[in-house]
Amino acid sequence: MHEQERWQTILTLVRERPIVSARDLAEITQASAATLRRDLARLAARGLVRRVHGGVQAIGGGGARLEARRFDVSQGLFAERKRAIARRAVALCRDGESIIINGGSTTFHMVEFLRAARLQILTNSFPIAEALVRQSDNRIILPGGEVYRDQNIILSPFDEDSIQHYTASKMFMSAMSIGPLGLVESDPLIARAEAKLLSRAADLVVLADSSKFEPRGSIAVAPLSRIRRLITDDGAPDAAFAMLREAGVEVEVAGG
Repeated sequence: MHEQERWQTILTLVRERPIVSARDLAEITQASAATLRRDLARLAARGLVRRVHGGVQAIGGGGARLEARRFDVSQGLFAERKRAIARRAVALCRDGESIIINGGSTTFHMVEFLRAARLQILTNSFPIAEALVRQSDNRIILPGGEVYRDQNIILSPFDEDSIQHYTASKMFMSAMSIGPLGLVESDPLIARAEAKLLSRAADLVVLADSSKFEPRGSIAVAPLSRIRRLITDDGAPDAAFAMLREAGVEVEVAGG
């Protein structure tokens, strides 16, 4: 990452978590310890963050914010974990199926493994649709609505739109976070759009790297009981596995 990209990533993370550890920052940015120390010193000198033992926090204590993370920032976070999760998700698809792929940085990694597939795909992700139209023979359907550039998704505020007659065997999605109340988002328009898409799918497959089990967001989209299968990585906490299995969710560790 370039300096400005690292700074944007750091500022995004500290707005979403009470404290971000230096270890997490090193993994996410792939920067050296010396580079991170310089970044944090400069951000602190500008009054943008506060350095604490073992990490950094936002001025004012951080906490969840009420808007979605930018797509370009999300793309750089835990990329290898997300790619492994996406590969396993695509392995669940069979040619001829109708599926839904919700916009997100993890689901975007599915594109690489869908190029040889023959599916009917409804997606509200502008970059997923664009890539699959250019690079595959899948049939691509887009919902009506407005393109939100920061998140690269298409959202409609209306109940009646082009997806109301679509049916799918599976929906693939992630969320801001996952907890005892289910899938949680930070923005009401995104939560509404996801709920509409969910109503058109038989089974829900959630793609969630291990960072998704930290509490963030404030709007519940769907309970854990709605999830048929959740794919994560081996960094997920034991408590998360126990919570999901108690709710009857099939849990799979990508690569495990």
